[in-house]
Amino acid sequence: MYFFETYLDLRQHAALKLPKLPKTLEGVISQEKFEKSRGYSLDKSHFHFVHEFVTILMDSAILLFRILPWFWKKSGNFLVLVGLDAENEILHTLSFLAGVMLWSQLTDLPFSLYSTFVIEARHGFNKQTIWLFFRDMIKGMILAIVLGPPIVSAIIIIVQKGGPYLAIYLWAFMFVLSLVMMTLYPVLIAPLFNKFTPLPEGELREKIEKLASSLKFPLKKLFVVDGSTRSSHSNAYMYGFFKNKRIVLYDTLIQQCKNDEEIVAVIAHELGHWKLNHTMYSFIAVQVLTLLQFGGYTLVRNSTDLFRSFGFDTQPVLIGLIIFQHTVIPIQHLVSFGLNLVSRSFEFQADAFAKKLGYASALRAGLVKLQEENLSAMNTDPWYSAYHYSHPPLVERLAAIDEPDKKEK
Repeated sequence: MYFFETYLDLRQHAALKLPKLPKTLEGVISQEKFEKSRGYSLDKSHFHFVHEFVTILMDSAILLFRILPWFWKKSGNFLVLVGLDAENEILHTLSFLAGVMLWSQLTDLPFSLYSTFVIEARHGFNKQTIWLFFRDMIKGMILAIVLGPPIVSAIIIIVQKGGPYLAIYLWAFMFVLSLVMMTLYPVLIAPLFNKFTPLPEGELREKIEKLASSLKFPLKKLFVVDGSTRSSHSNAYMYGFFKNKRIVLYDTLIQQCKNDEEIVAVIAHELGHWKLNHTMYSFIAVQVLTLLQFGGYTLVRNSTDLFRSFGFDTQPVLIGLIIFQHTVIPIQHLVSFGLNLVSRSFEFQADAFAKKLGYASALRAGLVKLQEENLSAMNTDPWYSAYHYSHPPLVERLAAIDEPDKKEK
């Protein structure tokens, strides 16, 4: 997988080095923005090569030198040292995960710092201080410490007691957990990192509420999030269940799109996903894949040979899940590729939906503005984008928006 994806990365890197805009974007994107985008994309590409190379070296070393079974034993020794029962699988697993989390934070920290305070800062995106960076990291670790143990404990108990219906029980637990987290995250967790304030009364709010009402979208709250405290990248999204929907606009989106119609067009696109049931279809697909994945896990979880091939002489639940994830990585990438194909199709449909509402020109302008302000890649390799992108490149989206007009003529 590493060699294949590196080949795609090299193709994309070559596309990023092209000195000219795609013909479709000539006269649409300024040369100044193109040069800035090109520099930003190449910096990220160079960094990506280094990061992926170091990652594959560490992952391979962990497997080759059997670091996982060694660390599993050491985490058990630590429990004995502090007077706890190392035979208790839940405690042993939590001890193991605490060490893994610490290791992951330490090994990823140099890359995160360089990405944020060198690359993002160099191109004018980073707005956060070093204190805010570490504060967010510490908050994330505290959340993992608070939420992780009960979730991990529940999974272990389910696997130990699940019997022949283990896959269904695991899926049901993860299904309920995902619903709970989708409910709690925007209310309790997201505000720990960002400030959400109601969109002020005014023309923009009136237009969004009018659009939502015309589509019978049950909009309950309309927020602005202070994304500018961390980055000047912009976005918008919606969330919520049933009759309790909320829309969130990044303050950077409002700052960058001086024309309200462009923002409303972006919201029309997002509402298109809701109206066309894309969110529901995606959620169902994830649930089916999760059930299949747990079904596959149940087939191999008692394979002594599989555990021994990774250096384990016992069969802990969590280790079984980790090993299973390692063995199905190629399948996961194929599934991800398929989901990206579906996602890109949904994006075209949502664009077409916004166009039918009369937002074609505004959506076109909004997409161009987002592409410019986020310094997104202007030239993309078709193989790379087909494999990695969940959204079509700007060139393809603009062509799709313009196509019906050409047919009508």
